Amino acid sequence: MRFIFWTLFLFLIWVGLTMSFNSQELITGFAVSFVIALIYVKSYPSSDSFRFRPIAYIIYLVVFMKNLVLSNWDVAKRVIDPKLPINPGIVAIKTNLQEDYKKLMLANSITLTPGTITMDVQDGTLFIHWIDVTTSDTKEASQEIAGDFERTLGAL
Repeated sequence: MRFIFWTLFLFLIWVGLTMSFNSQELITGFAVSFVIALIYVKSYPSSDSFRFRPIAYIIYLVVFMKNLVLSNWDVAKRVIDPKLPINPGIVAIKTNLQEDYKKLMLANSITLTPGTITMDVQDGTLFIHWIDVTTSDTKEASQEIAGDFERTLGAL
């Protein structure tokens, strides 16, 4: 069942990216999807720690986009108005996420939002360079930087 799902999922991505219904391209796309799905299913046996939940990923994408826009706006204001405070520094934030792929998604999401860069991850602690450190308290910094992301990633 996983094999069929991944073959069809990858084939739909192929069709979406090529936007072509030419029979040669459809056959090629299906063949490529088939081979990739076969390799994936053989290489990564089914695991209870990873479940594909499309709705949860869509919600995460919305949360990420909201934070991306707000962070861009904040950094743009700081660039335009030099009187706005910039207090750069490194803070440690704690995460309750257990799965490595969720920690990776959290670290990448933080890095992709302007004003923050994930510098290191050690177990459940992420070290973040922050453009305007407003608190050195780990709990407050965790909530301010990663709160939305972590809540949404917990549902994945």
